[in-house]
Amino acid sequence: MVNADVTIAYDLSKIEYKIDESTKTLSILNIPEEEIKISPDFEYYDIQADFLNPFEAKDYNAIKQTVNQQLMQKIEASDLKSNTKNRLISELAKFYILTNSLGWTLQYNQNTIEAVEELQGLKL
Repeated sequence: MVNADVTIAYDLSKIEYKIDESTKTLSILNIPEEEIKISPDFEYYDIQADFLNPFEAKDYNAIKQTVNQQLMQKIEASDLKSNTKNRLISELAKFYILTNSLGWTLQYNQNTIEAVEELQGLKL
C-alpha cells in the first residue's frame, strides 16, 4: 500500500532577472521549471522472504520505481500542474503591479507586459 505526498512548486529564488535603472525596466530572463517532489510512504503486507521465495532489496526498488511512475502518470492527468502555474502567474502579477505602480516596465522574454492579463498567456 502506498500513500504519497506530492508537491509541485516553482522556486522563485531561481528566477533570473535584470534591472535597468536607466530605462526603469525589470526584465525577467528565465523562470525555472517546476519542481515535482514525491514522498511516498510504503507499507508492505504479506511479504515472505524465505528460501523458496527470496525477496531482496532490488525487489523493493523495483516496486518503488513502478509506484513512482504510476504517481507521475496521475500527476500529469491531474490539475496539480495547472494549479501550480496559476499560483506562479499570481506571483508574477505582483511583479507587474509593483513595477507599474513605480512607473517601471516589466518584460519577459524581451516582450513588454502591458497588462496583468498578458501574464496568463506566458509560455513558461
